[in-house]
Amino acid sequence: MSDGTADEDIKHFPADALRNQIASCLTAWGMPADQVEITANVMVDADKCGIDTHGLSMLTTYDSRRRDGIITMDAKVEVVRETPVSALVDAGGGLGYVPSIQATKIAIKKAKEMGMAGVAVCNSNHFGATGYYTRMIAAEGLVGMATTNGSGPRTAPTFGRDAKLSTNPIAFTAPAKRNAPFNLDMATTTVAAGKIRNKANEGLPLPEGWANGPDGRPTSDSSLYFDRAGTQTPLGGTRELGSHKGYGLGAMVEILSAGFSGASLVTHPEHGYRRPGTMDIGHFFLAIDPTAFRPEGAFEETVDELIDALHATTPVDPDQPVMVAGEPENIIRAMREDTGIPVPPGLRGKIRDIAKNSNAEFFLD
Repeated sequence: MSDGTADEDIKHFPADALRNQIASCLTAWGMPADQVEITANVMVDADKCGIDTHGLSMLTTYDSRRRDGIITMDAKVEVVRETPVSALVDAGGGLGYVPSIQATKIAIKKAKEMGMAGVAVCNSNHFGATGYYTRMIAAEGLVGMATTNGSGPRTAPTFGRDAKLSTNPIAFTAPAKRNAPFNLDMATTTVAAGKIRNKANEGLPLPEGWANGPDGRPTSDSSLYFDRAGTQTPLGGTRELGSHKGYGLGAMVEILSAGFSGASLVTHPEHGYRRPGTMDIGHFFLAIDPTAFRPEGAFEETVDELIDALHATTPVDPDQPVMVAGEPENIIRAMREDTGIPVPPGLRGKIRDIAKNSNAEFFLD
């Protein structure tokens, strides 16, 4: 871990322990067994590849939101609109994992039949790591893109002090032949909100540039995650370093996610609390069959050619070769299969309290 927590305080657990912990809490909260299995698998996959902001640690956020009545734990998921190249899935106010898996599968099927397809999800909540769904698409030989808006405004536009956008992530995955898929999964803010939450869980300060205080100036106070007293910075941090580009990408993601799904804009004064039992978040998934444009295998050859050229870049540090998107996560995934997944003490304590209060079993002693 690189969050400043002392190594001796961090415990490592096999993925199954985290999966069991997540499943135990979700079950205690009233989620049906089939939805528990899907949700726990996607969540623990984030921890397995080092996206610790979107796995086990999300239980702390979900617990708070379900107690606030803005997550429906026994949600009914259904397709409410459909054409040969599109669909709209209603998440029923539940967590976004199950409807997003369903939407991704629909997009894959339609793209294979029609060349490309887009599927939106409405009436949803947080859906985990965006790249999980685009990796599903690429595993079927298709190009995938996914976006989502967020739970509430956290990010100030360039030149602004008021939060107007969430972290608004975007993912893009392209299949290759000789190499692993190119897998870009990124927030349009300087860091994901979960990185600030994880710092706050451990009582650690923020690096400068991650967030600004109420006065619009940089702050190191991680507690702003909980009290919303400050704002996150768009990708780039400052105008001089290109924050206007991150701001523009965040707005684009908002348009795709809310515009196609009909979810409320994060700028709506009651977004996240507008309707009982849902946060009204929207997701968008796009699948493209490369053979709609070129002969089979030609697209993948192009991706391989680019990846090979990028790998051939002379590194600044010989001990740190140049990588492409997705490779750091692949390295961590392989490492954690041997070492287990690190869980810091602050998070363990919070999960222990949640399990106790939910009458769920605790697996992380």
